[in-house]
Amino acid sequence: MIAVVVLVPVLVALALWAFAWPAARLAPRDLPLGVAGPATAVTQVERQLSAHEGAFEVHRYADEAAARDAIKDRTVYGAVVVTAQGPKLLTASAASPVVAQLLQQAVTEQAARSGGSGAQVRTVDVVPAAANDPRGAAFGASVLPLALAGVAAGAVVTLLGLRGVRAVGALVAAAALVGVVAAALAHSWLGVLTGDWWAEAAALGLTTLAVSGAVAGLAALLGTAGIGLGGLTVVLLGNPFSGASSAPQLLPDPVGTIGQWLPPGAGASLLRSVSFFDGAAALGPALTLTWWAVLGLGAILLGSALKRRTEDGNSEPVPAATERKPALAN
Repeated sequence: MIAVVVLVPVLVALALWAFAWPAARLAPRDLPLGVAGPATAVTQVERQLSAHEGAFEVHRYADEAAARDAIKDRTVYGAVVVTAQGPKLLTASAASPVVAQLLQQAVTEQAARSGGSGAQVRTVDVVPAAANDPRGAAFGASVLPLALAGVAAGAVVTLLGLRGVRAVGALVAAAALVGVVAAALAHSWLGVLTGDWWAEAAALGLTTLAVSGAVAGLAALLGTAGIGLGGLTVVLLGNPFSGASSAPQLLPDPVGTIGQWLPPGAGASLLRSVSFFDGAAALGPALTLTWWAVLGLGAILLGSALKRRTEDGNSEPVPAATERKPALAN
């Protein structure tokens, strides 16, 4: 009774802290932003942006074309181009609709201070979000189902007693099927993903495998308690820290960085890259997910080997029957 009374409030407090605190503290923190145009004008824009201390990480580009390439390569979230007609803002709502809106507000306010209330800022969405998901709500909502699918697969494999190669094969097959089904729903039916269908399915499947492998691997080493540890890490930390509905650079430090080290955050970044940016900046999150999957599946094989060795060590050889000699009469 005492454990239940104490544990439930602790879990509620942890969930509120993990989900509500980052959402309540959204603000740009070293957000990559480009600036292009004549040297003198660019220097002035940089000085104005530096007034927002710690908000922007400014990258300077020679012209608008270079700034557009940087946005498509996912080096920056947007760019301010200084032209003779006034400032021009380049955004990428596919990278984050929240960031695109934030940049538009910030640049418009800055232009109003510099040129008066009549100053206008032209905005061009270089890489737009899907027409069926302009606010990115459906994209952000896709992270939790993948996390839950991975936790469920890892738990089922453990509870069914699958070990070693059989467990690894089951998790790989389940992750592949989840990737195909998720791509069919998100791309073919809902239309919230617009990239290469098979690349999206691979990203979704790899994310699921990273989660399921981690959960089953912890369970193989720690017992059924590993399911709870893996599930809490992925759902209570990985999901709210992923930045899928906003951006990692908008979350409080070090939440954004930690989120990208966990499968949900890395999976969301990889899915954005393959769906909207032709795979740009996909290597980092793909390697993160691969490491999670490899370590998790390796832990499954290791746990199976250790358990087999323990069972072999505990088994005692059956002593051979003692041969009896016939007793001599008299």
